[in-house]
Amino acid sequence: MLSFLKDKPSKLFLFFCAFFVANALIAECIGGKIFSLEKVLGLPPANLTLFGHSGLSFNLTCGVVLWPLEFIITDIINEFYGPKAVKRISYTTIALIGYAFLMFFVAMKLPAADFWLGTNVDKGVPNNQHAFAAIFGQGLWIILGSLVAFLFSQLVDVFVFHKIKKVTGDKRIWLRATGSTLVSQLIDSYIVLIIAFKIGNDWSWTQVIAIGIVNYFYKAIVALILTPAIMLAEKRIVAYLGKDTADKMRKSAMGENEVSDIEPIPLG
Repeated sequence: MLSFLKDKPSKLFLFFCAFFVANALIAECIGGKIFSLEKVLGLPPANLTLFGHSGLSFNLTCGVVLWPLEFIITDIINEFYGPKAVKRISYTTIALIGYAFLMFFVAMKLPAADFWLGTNVDKGVPNNQHAFAAIFGQGLWIILGSLVAFLFSQLVDVFVFHKIKKVTGDKRIWLRATGSTLVSQLIDSYIVLIIAFKIGNDWSWTQVIAIGIVNYFYKAIVALILTPAIMLAEKRIVAYLGKDTADKMRKSAMGENEVSDIEPIPLG
């Protein structure tokens, strides 16, 4: 077995990296489906009216089910490994999502086998090629908006998290984690809407603002609901690493350096 896999901080970091990338990629893949939050809760549509736009309800992309987990992991990595680690994982994730969408595009352009086109007619799918393209062929503006929003929201999350931590120290992880998520999710919501729908589909500014408020309200509520999960995760990580190791990692993270007293993960 490779020596670095015996090191608990390294093993934990590898787990976070793998889950972070996989979760983000899955969120992007399922993001093409819009679901009704009211139906999930058994409630009638909200039918809100904001800035002259009526009939607004909580119709959300399925990606929002998974994105809150990204920000929890971001804050945990930020707490124990520092902002450089968060940025490294974020850049890697963006590159891999971009690669995935490129492969989706290639797959859509490959000529389909004739027999395959109609193999799901009995399931109500008259043409598999059209269905495949509809699922994986998200618009360029939506892809661009999603990637840019992800990058900027991650950077904002890192910045706000450490600003709060300089005041709170190692205490009140719930405050810096939830606070940074509330700010970063606001940025995320509007960057996606501005790029994908204001620039890409010529929405009015009032429409962007109105829908952004509805989306952000959901994200803010979820961030608050998940606050206990962050506190539980912190306790489990400290128990796994040991208090002395966890304290060293936190001090190193506050210095905005990689963990210097812990055996690093070999990169070559």
